[in-house]
Amino acid sequence: MPILRMWFNVGTELRQDFRLTRGAMHSVQRLLQREQDHGWGIELEVLIYTYWLAHGLSYRVVARVFNVPKATVHCIIHRVAQNIWDNLRRAIYFPQTADLPAAGLGFVNISGTPAFHNVVGAISHIRIKPPQRHRLDYLNYKGFYSVNMQAICKSNGRFLDIFVGYPGSVHDTRIMKNSSFYTTRRYLPTGYILLGDGGYPCLETPICLITPFKEPVQGQVQQRFNYYQSRGRSIIERAFGMMKTRWRSTLFKALEVKPPFAPQVIASCAFLHNVCMDNGDTLVPDEDILIDDAQPPREDMADNETSGNDTRNRLAALVSAGVQDS
Repeated sequence: MPILRMWFNVGTELRQDFRLTRGAMHSVQRLLQREQDHGWGIELEVLIYTYWLAHGLSYRVVARVFNVPKATVHCIIHRVAQNIWDNLRRAIYFPQTADLPAAGLGFVNISGTPAFHNVVGAISHIRIKPPQRHRLDYLNYKGFYSVNMQAICKSNGRFLDIFVGYPGSVHDTRIMKNSSFYTTRRYLPTGYILLGDGGYPCLETPICLITPFKEPVQGQVQQRFNYYQSRGRSIIERAFGMMKTRWRSTLFKALEVKPPFAPQVIASCAFLHNVCMDNGDTLVPDEDILIDDAQPPREDMADNETSGNDTRNRLAALVSAGVQDS
């Protein structure tokens, strides 16, 4: 993390598992003394917060590591999380209109078909273990407890939009229609497309959201389209995998926070995922990370929505034509 390079020699003072060496702890103690003498600064607060997020430790343990009161750690963690929440758009945002063609080229490369040159994002959701309190509110249709995070990402796995906090019992489509992306009408310009899984409706308006053909497919044209569409949207699962690998100590267990605070913690993980990618800190998802790709039944379209079946049929024909020409 760039924030750590401000205080530590990364090569000598930070071990691979993020434990602080004795020399690094002396640096922390000097910083603590300075902050205690002159008031807490955002630098130390961010350091404490990222340490807590990377380890998934209790406030008591973090307080012991940094030799500060537990109540201070509690205040710092909530303050930094709120600051990130208030500034999500500084790291999570859609490209400018002029940059959309380049975004489409990225999806051409990962999908393997030039038919997707107008695709600028992939949308899906991830289920994360909820806080222990009020668990029944988070029971999803598969019978386990979860918090939903909806995300849209570009072809390299960088998040363009997130919406987090709905219980696992809420349908994917309903989450999308209540997301800030949808309710504030931050739609893509006409002609540009999002790829989604079968849990979403296939739409032309108000968002052009193209999903796979329902199984069983009818003929090779639909089969080819589903194959390349799956290749294109697989990046969103990879993005989730990278995020869960980086913050596995936090996201692989039940969040030990109150339910209203859980969305801010999860959003911080997504925010810092983008910060890491923007600074060249990429990683390969751990093999033991499994993304739940099961899909609930599709919900009916709303009155303000039109079907994207014609656009999907046109894209399917272009995909097949490109395959046959090659």
